[in-house]
Amino acid sequence: MGSILLAVFPGTGAERTVEPATPWHRVAHVNHTDLHQDTAQREPWHTTTALMTDHYELTMLQAALKAGTAQRRSRFELFTRRLADGRRYGVVAGTGRILEGLSRFRFGTAELDHLADTKVVDDATLQWLADFRFSGTIIGYAEGEAYFPHSPILQVESTFAEACILETFLLSVMNYDSAVASAASRMTAVAGGRPCIEMGSRRTHEESAVAAARAAVIAGFASTSNLEAARRYGLSTGGTAAHSFTLLHDSERAAFEAQVAALGADTTLLVDTYDVEQGVRTAVDVAGRALKNVRLDSGDLVSQTHSVRELLDGLGNTETGIMVTSDLDEYAIAHLRSAPVDSYGVGTRLVTGSGAPTAAMVYKLVARQNDDGAWVDVAKASKGKASLGGRKDAARRRDTRGRAVAELVGVNRSPEADADDRPLLHEFVVDGELQAGWTGTEAVTRAAERHRASLAELPASVGRLQAGEPAIPTLFQEF
Repeated sequence: MGSILLAVFPGTGAERTVEPATPWHRVAHVNHTDLHQDTAQREPWHTTTALMTDHYELTMLQAALKAGTAQRRSRFELFTRRLADGRRYGVVAGTGRILEGLSRFRFGTAELDHLADTKVVDDATLQWLADFRFSGTIIGYAEGEAYFPHSPILQVESTFAEACILETFLLSVMNYDSAVASAASRMTAVAGGRPCIEMGSRRTHEESAVAAARAAVIAGFASTSNLEAARRYGLSTGGTAAHSFTLLHDSERAAFEAQVAALGADTTLLVDTYDVEQGVRTAVDVAGRALKNVRLDSGDLVSQTHSVRELLDGLGNTETGIMVTSDLDEYAIAHLRSAPVDSYGVGTRLVTGSGAPTAAMVYKLVARQNDDGAWVDVAKASKGKASLGGRKDAARRRDTRGRAVAELVGVNRSPEADADDRPLLHEFVVDGELQAGWTGTEAVTRAAERHRASLAELPASVGRLQAGEPAIPTLFQEF
């Protein structure tokens, strides 16, 4: 097999020229009031991400600055040692949010004043933070891509100082978003083409809700109920009505009449507040044959959907769909596979990772330059938490039919690959410059397409919910 180059870090190059630093305690103090007012008025996703980090990231920075090692070129790798119990693959999500957040990773007056007041770091470190702009390179797996144990999901090359202070932010985003995407992928896989709607906003933190909606759509969900996620990322939205809307009115009929009068028959009526059969009959009587959906949110969903389908058909509403909700997860959806369900609304289990609320990713230093400028591989040797040093390249080994058979990871080399294999690494940031196409609405659309293609090439075993080994093995090729 011929060797192909999958990804190469750009050369380290010369030190960048930096303008003389302004003492941190004078930065923006001319507009101190305006800055604080602006920060208060800015929307949460426009504020700095710099303090979304752990205390020790900045104290390590201070120690490295004092020791003279902060500017050493370093390579960090973000990966997971294992998949969630029984899972056969994971799904990458969060990279776009990281890249959006990286542009806001700035230490302004408010942040520097807080760090000074609380004496987290010394003045020299505050000065460094005031001037911080990420100047390194980030490569990795694209969003929507399947990953496996030890897949090099993200790699960061920069100075130790720059790469170090990003650790918590990177892990926070990737661990949550990838956990949600991995759960969402299993749900959409067993749904068999029936649309899944993300409805978990009320079961998680308000910003996590936006992230979860984005991750779910990347992994195959058709839409979300979260309007903010839709605004930021161009997602489709949808919703039904709560039991409170029915209870507000003097009768179920009055509630349905109010909903149809306002929204038209192209709506979803919740029919299980009182008696399901009567609710269906009333819904059809009010909305007619144009009624889009009825929704069931309680009881034995398998038996109820069969009864409701028979009743709807008997009333002439053969085109009215049945939507089900009620703490669904991939196992409940699989149980409903033979039931006449048209769509699923999924909330709590989705936004909590369906039993795996974190992707268990870690961020480890794998190489650094020595005093002579030569790269030295470094690795953690702790039992059960070992890491593998060196720069990584990766490809998906595929057979002649295009079916994935292994994850190839080259250490300080490109894996030996052939024409059937698929390169996995992409450049997101090069020498501090964001590459086009990895953020915003475009990124979500591309990631959803990539997710479909990535799953299509994996073995059929990925669709099984029973606990098992990863769908394909990870094979290392070392220099």
